[in-house]
Amino acid sequence: MTYSRLIAGTMTWGSWGKQLSKKEMADLMHHCIANNITTFDHADIYGAYTTESDFGNAFIDSSIKREDIQLISKCGIQYVCENRDNTVKHYNYRKDYIIWSAEESLKNLNTDYLDLFLLHRPSPLMVAEEIAEAITILKKAGKIKDFGVSNFTPSQMDMVGLRMDIDVNQIEFSLTEHSAMHNGTLDYMTTTGIKPMAWSPLGSVFREDNEQTRRIHKQLGVLADKYNATEDQLLLAWILKHPSGIQPVVGTTNKKRLSLAMEASKIDLDLEDWFLILVASQGHKVP
Repeated sequence: MTYSRLIAGTMTWGSWGKQLSKKEMADLMHHCIANNITTFDHADIYGAYTTESDFGNAFIDSSIKREDIQLISKCGIQYVCENRDNTVKHYNYRKDYIIWSAEESLKNLNTDYLDLFLLHRPSPLMVAEEIAEAITILKKAGKIKDFGVSNFTPSQMDMVGLRMDIDVNQIEFSLTEHSAMHNGTLDYMTTTGIKPMAWSPLGSVFREDNEQTRRIHKQLGVLADKYNATEDQLLLAWILKHPSGIQPVVGTTNKKRLSLAMEASKIDLDLEDWFLILVASQGHKVP
């Protein structure tokens, strides 16, 4: 598998966020690539099932070679919106639906294949054998290269993984949401060779003002001069230090912040500094 060290998350590129024009999307793709961010993370539901198509139209106009980028998409969440006839939010992992959803993403993204195709969230009704049949068909047809899951626990990965190989699990992971580091999820992925990707890698540090985030800002402020880095760079460097090889999915559309984010991959936190940042988040020393 070859994905960029940091991944560009597209959830806010379209109607759920910045509502970028076709030209703006193409310019942002070029900027990402210029900064060695070549992997773009999608899900069918983004923009209420419209962002993949917006991105695909911009991609066609961008003159970017398909082999120079990697495209990720996800399926399964049935979102209640005007673009789908759903009465309640739910999950669908029936064989025919998985295949149909992948083919819809291919059409919308204007591509012949997906580098990675994920099940977006676990469903209590998913049948591993049915999932395996769908993914096998898609792989044999060359429509997807790698298969993965998102937000799955170790037991859920086991259930699906006994029938087929899981390449990636995309989980929520950040300084303020690092339960995967303690509940066995990252240990399991390291042991089994499943690659972790992290959505919302900055957590709640810049979204909330509370005792925890104030402690974090104070500690990051102390370390910022030492590493000549911004606070968000230190947050990413903290994730990148983990030996499981977590790849953060960065959701900003700000070109300067994207460039700075990629520079975080060059920061190697000292061992004690990594733990100082963890302690600031937890509010107590490690056991």
